Amino acid sequence: MSAVNNTKFNYEEFLLTGIPGLEDVHLWISIPFFLIYGISIVGNSVILFIIKTDPSLHEPMYIFLSMLAITDLALSIATMPTTLGIFLFNSREISPNACFAQLFFIHSLSKIESSVLLLMAFDRFIAIRDPLRYASILTPPRIAKMGLVLVLRGVVVVFPLPFLLKRFRYCRTNVLSHSYCLHQEVMKMACSDITVNSIYGLFIIVSTVGLDSLLILLSYVMILKTVLSITSHVQCFRALNTCVSHLCAVLLFYTPEIGLSVIHRFGNSSSHLLQILLGYIALLVPPLMNPIVYSVKSKHLRARIIRVFIK
Repeated sequence: MSAVNNTKFNYEEFLLTGIPGLEDVHLWISIPFFLIYGISIVGNSVILFIIKTDPSLHEPMYIFLSMLAITDLALSIATMPTTLGIFLFNSREISPNACFAQLFFIHSLSKIESSVLLLMAFDRFIAIRDPLRYASILTPPRIAKMGLVLVLRGVVVVFPLPFLLKRFRYCRTNVLSHSYCLHQEVMKMACSDITVNSIYGLFIIVSTVGLDSLLILLSYVMILKTVLSITSHVQCFRALNTCVSHLCAVLLFYTPEIGLSVIHRFGNSSSHLLQILLGYIALLVPPLMNPIVYSVKSKHLRARIIRVFIK
């Protein structure tokens, strides 16, 4: 790789990585990846279409679900070009500016998804704790304001990352371990002191994913307290059953997200293959599984989807 003299970069481009050791079968590996992206895009697009076209689904729960579908759709589109480019065409090169742009979208969308999951936990808490005032508390204007604030939070906290990376010179290596760019990986290739980036990256994780997960846990503690006070076992079961889809979405998102952050920051001796696997799980599985889980668990949504496809 040729170096660029008298610039902030030693390399003209970074090299992305698919799955090390399996380069000979990358074309075959592209098939499940292509299917995952296809199902994710189609599934989330169907969810959005059904909710938009059916007035009976214009309720807070489904509005939050449409926010989740939009975020998942955007997250799939952000990683799809480079991932499929590697497996299909062995196209590993990415310019620094394109890399910084991609990591901005990946990190901001991940933080936005965390915010949406928090809003959905608040939605379930209100629905179970105060069902009679549910519609009056979660009005469309109020939902729009909450959504806008949390989207801006995700964008604003991630916005400095490309500029913090842009000031570095990169001379250690130009090979990334994933098929997409991540801040915590790119900063480790810099020749300069990365203390500011490391501290700010940790601040982002704690103030978004960490805070959101704590508030979601608190919401479910209060939900459980409310449910346990219900005398009827049938009503108790029904109340808990409305939370199953959201709990699945929370586990699908936070488990690999937190695991990947810990490994990147503290797991220098961890398996390189584990990092790659967790990276793919964190970015591919939630957009794939969320529409499936909600379609299966939501009786009204499932009925509308079946009706559309039968027609």
